[in-house]
Amino acid sequence: MLLSFVLWGGLFLTALAVILAIPRRTRRLFLRLATTGVVMILGAAFWPAPVQYARARATHLDEAMPSWEFDEQHEIHVNAPPQKVFDSIRPVTAGEIRYFRTLIAMRRLGRPLPPGILNAPENEPLLDLATRTSFRYVANDPPHELVVETIVMRPHAAVATMNFLVTPEGNGSRLSTETRVYANTDSARRRFAVYWRIIHPGSDIIRRMWLRAIKERAERSS
Repeated sequence: MLLSFVLWGGLFLTALAVILAIPRRTRRLFLRLATTGVVMILGAAFWPAPVQYARARATHLDEAMPSWEFDEQHEIHVNAPPQKVFDSIRPVTAGEIRYFRTLIAMRRLGRPLPPGILNAPENEPLLDLATRTSFRYVANDPPHELVVETIVMRPHAAVATMNFLVTPEGNGSRLSTETRVYANTDSARRRFAVYWRIIHPGSDIIRRMWLRAIKERAERSS
């Protein structure tokens, strides 16, 4: 996430520099800001992404993707038993995930697309839609873990795997999600790194809101 903030900070400084270039008295400041912004953008976009490895095959996600270069993790406590939480994962719709449709529309730059994860109807269960179009189930182990994966850069140059993991915690459950992406060529890794660092802040918000939607659904049914 740090590299995403650096990249977006560089974009902001570059845009500010363009504005400051108009009045003659601020052109020296323009050069400083523009140079700093461009360096930040290039540094963040092309910073190497080292391969990470699962320390143990403790989850189905570890089995499905034991090595990866890009990832994000989020978790939340749910005041409901594991079975209720697990049963609430698949029915969640795009409309229940706050900001989902807005952020995804921004990601696809407003382009009209057929129904899928990048153009999800408001009231259709999101995982059902995803696995009917571009995703597939890798593991479905109730009430413990659900894993899906998709190709994000063809042909098989980069694969993304995401899980929802439910574990008992006190009188409720701990619900977590992790997304891992593995790019199997240097070229794919460099290209995906730029894309990932642009979308990562929005992806972070979507994952957090997705967990919150599952939590709200599970707690309503308990």
